[in-house]
Amino acid sequence: MAGRFPSSVLFCCDHNSVRSPIAEGYMKKFYGQRAYVQSAGVRNDREIDGFSIAVSAEEGVSLDRHRSRSFEEMMDWGDDLTGFDLIVALSPASQRHAQELSRFAAIDVEYWPIMDPSGLGETRNAKLDAYRQTREQIKKHMLDRFGPPQQE
Repeated sequence: MAGRFPSSVLFCCDHNSVRSPIAEGYMKKFYGQRAYVQSAGVRNDREIDGFSIAVSAEEGVSLDRHRSRSFEEMMDWGDDLTGFDLIVALSPASQRHAQELSRFAAIDVEYWPIMDPSGLGETRNAKLDAYRQTREQIKKHMLDRFGPPQQE
């Protein structure tokens, strides 16, 4: 069910290398400049995942310039959490971290249970299928929450 459309959204997951970059990319594609959108991870110990780049590119979403960052790096670079209306956590660890960091601020934190595809699949095609499932889960939650994409 679609809720109020936020003016700023932060997507977060464990490493900011798979789920949250996909969500950031699709939010920008679907809703353009309607909201300021960023993503972060609990940790920044990985680069953007190549399979995330590939399955997003299949639908015209470019993630190849994405640079992974943690919550702490994000704040160090000037993105204060209090500037976001909504934080969407895509993993249990990021939900706990977002709730802890925002406990004294008026920020809504939502949890979308999104599968982590990293480590799934034996072959390249099987891995791509797992990442596509994750992409589709994100898109479904996004469309349910924010409504149809804006017309270009």
